[in-house]
Amino acid sequence: MEEIADDFNTVLDLCQDRYRRIVLAVLVEEQRLLTVNDLTKTVLKHNHQTSIIEGCIGRLTKIQLSLLHTHIPKLEMEGVIEYDRERQKVKPTEQLDQLQPYLSAIINLDPGLEEPVGL
Repeated sequence: MEEIADDFNTVLDLCQDRYRRIVLAVLVEEQRLLTVNDLTKTVLKHNHQTSIIEGCIGRLTKIQLSLLHTHIPKLEMEGVIEYDRERQKVKPTEQLDQLQPYLSAIINLDPGLEEPVGL
């Protein structure tokens, strides 16, 4: 029972930030290796409701820096992703699969995220 509570608390912590909810949602949906560039574009699309063509370079850069310096390290620290810094690629882990039911419940409650959150 304590493990379930720990998992739930981990998910609540990870889902506090909208960018992380979007990243987690796309990783759960895609279940494959993604680039930081893919994740940046997905955050722009779902958080700012704009396309890459309409999004300015400054906004893309800000999102990417936030992912690289804040959100990806947190997700990696919690063990839900593996991050290859050299290739800037993110891969979901088995831990993410285990947390998926909790993640889905929280992500589904976010009124700003359309189902499914994909690339």
